[in-house]
Amino acid sequence: MYGDPDGPSVVVIPGAMADAAQWAGVAGRLDGWRAVAVVNRRGRQPSGPLTDGYGFATEVEDAAAVLRTFTDVRTLFGWSYGGLIAVHLAGTLPVPHLVAYEPVMAPFGAAALPDLRRAHEDGDLDAVVTVALRQVTGVGDDMVGALRADEATWSELRRLAAPAYHETLAINQAPLPATLAVRAARVDLIVGEHNRGRAPYGSSFDDVARRLPGATVHELGGQGHLAYREAPGRLADLINRLRVPAIGAR
Repeated sequence: MYGDPDGPSVVVIPGAMADAAQWAGVAGRLDGWRAVAVVNRRGRQPSGPLTDGYGFATEVEDAAAVLRTFTDVRTLFGWSYGGLIAVHLAGTLPVPHLVAYEPVMAPFGAAALPDLRRAHEDGDLDAVVTVALRQVTGVGDDMVGALRADEATWSELRRLAAPAYHETLAINQAPLPATLAVRAARVDLIVGEHNRGRAPYGSSFDDVARRLPGATVHELGGQGHLAYREAPGRLADLINRLRVPAIGAR
């Protein structure tokens, strides 16, 4: 958490294969709020494990609990799976401003579930990462090989992969209301230029956008799904420009 928790706040919900630490480059540049909180979801250190009863409702309840710790949440931001959590949360709690970057929804990654489950039950994190990259995100074999050859990057992916099966399952078991985020006063959706109209992220983004008829869609030029890592300054600048109302710097 950055800043004063009693001031106007933005809450950030990362998605799968990511944790709060990876969002520091974006969070540290969000200057339109007096407090910035990045949720470190279950299954990530130092947060607790997923637990046996884990499901999509667990994520929404956890996020709601975080929002209730702040006195003045002005903006809720979610990325990928975190975007799906955010749009559902904004259906149960009033949110002045919702921003989601490439939120995903069923049937995202559904075809990979049998292989993800097998790798998870075998405790084979290398296989979990490989299945997630190839079958969920559509990364080619050459890129998988390059990532695996980078020891630091592959170790980080392994560390973040433990909850991948259960999170992918939760995405595909999430409710599918005709209209999402019905309690959000304003909704802004962001899609990376490289993914617009393209599977898997762009097509899933379009599925979500159709359930948010009042949302404004923004394109982040030159970026794909990992803008928070590849262009944190540009992503933060866009989120800052979208803030409503302008409330001054922290």
